[in-house]
Amino acid sequence: MTPAAGHRWEFKARFRRDAFGWKSQPAIQRVKQAVAEIRKVARKDPVLAAEGAVTFLERVSPALARVDSSSGSIGTAVNNAIAELVPIIAGAPVDARTREAWLERLWEAHANDSIPYIELLADDWGALCVSPEVASSWADRLIEVAKLAWSPDPTQRGFFHGTTACLSALLHAGRHDELLALLSEEILLSSGLADEAYRRYGIAANEATTHLATFRALTRKYPHLAPAQILADLVASTPGHEGKWFAAAKDAGLLDVALHLASTRPCEPRTLTRAVRDYAESNPEFALGAGLAALHWMAEGYGYELVGLDVRAACSETLKAAAAAGRTDEVKECIRRIAASGGGANFVAKVLAEKL
Repeated sequence: MTPAAGHRWEFKARFRRDAFGWKSQPAIQRVKQAVAEIRKVARKDPVLAAEGAVTFLERVSPALARVDSSSGSIGTAVNNAIAELVPIIAGAPVDARTREAWLERLWEAHANDSIPYIELLADDWGALCVSPEVASSWADRLIEVAKLAWSPDPTQRGFFHGTTACLSALLHAGRHDELLALLSEEILLSSGLADEAYRRYGIAANEATTHLATFRALTRKYPHLAPAQILADLVASTPGHEGKWFAAAKDAGLLDVALHLASTRPCEPRTLTRAVRDYAESNPEFALGAGLAALHWMAEGYGYELVGLDVRAACSETLKAAAAAGRTDEVKECIRRIAASGGGANFVAKVLAEKL
């Protein structure tokens, strides 16, 4: 049994759902007593105290649901409690698994805080993460929804309880450029200066975990701009990596552009193979171009941990597209030339020779 499981917190019995009536003074007194109880334990057992602090923050809002908060005094009492308890939670010497469990519990409590009473917890989210690595992980988790919540498109824009937590996590993670870009972009957007926001901060503030996700984020946030223009700006922002925007161009229906990108610079072969499979019947010419590009980059040694199955799949899908286009013999000859000219990936040539 852990110390937390064996310890009897007096405040737990007092902070049940709807535990208090409408009068605020008794509730305020109980909040102060709970904080004093946790603070007393912290002198001897900081980990147990932190566990108690998390438990209190989980229980406080449901317990105060019926209290009259019109005077603001109960809100002030809870805010003061948060200010005292955050350092206790952040300062507890625990392993990563325990801290992540605490963060998940606090996140759920914050999400369910309908009054709200513990919304200021988000201001200290970076501190609660403790390490920059954990804070960065939480920033990655929250940033896409936060960006969507700040979209100038009224059909996308809305309240997200994690926006402040995201900003706090970015700050604690040391991701200052992203934080400043996000804030500056929002200021310009809220001032009606969408073009200026896009020109100065659009790409930096909307960078996502994949190139396709970045493109989609920008097209959502700037619906007045043509997708082709946004794509061209993104391609220009990453010289030497044009092929990585293939999926974005395909997603936008800019198939000629997609093929040009895939033939200009290396593109992930598996992404190209999926395109062949998706377009073999509806647009065999595009599928052929994607398939030949996939085989070309495989033969040149590109692709993450490619195996023979990947090569065979690309070849098979390309030949299916060739049959649909009535160009089987021509495409087979192209594949033979690719196999013969490839450098640094001899196994690709062997697999293609077997396939043909």
